[in-house]
Amino acid sequence: HVQLVESGGGSVQAGESLRVSCAVSEYPARTYCLAWFRQFPGKEREGVAAIGNGGPATYYTNSVKGRLTISKDNQNTLYLQMNSLKPEDTAMYYCAAAFFGLDPTTVRFWGQGTQVTVS
Repeated sequence: HVQLVESGGGSVQAGESLRVSCAVSEYPARTYCLAWFRQFPGKEREGVAAIGNGGPATYYTNSVKGRLTISKDNQNTLYLQMNSLKPEDTAMYYCAAAFFGLDPTTVRFWGQGTQVTVS
């Protein structure tokens, strides 16, 4: 059973940067991507960024391209570097293992979420 624990959320000003992390207990089978999703109040979770578990390929939703970067290291940690943050990036951010990286209906494991607030 894969466990995902996010950290690093917080409150920042518009234009600033923030990095959130996700400790992964074990990398899931290579058929899954590791991904970040976010959820706005009253909305469904949406895919933000994903990275292939078996390779370096990355995927982003259009609204974050060029500002957010997903990466992972050899210490079982997934990252989301967020630059030039905007108030509309304010959301709860979730780490996940998904069959199709940006599709929340294919998520097999979820983290508990970390709040990011941009003012």
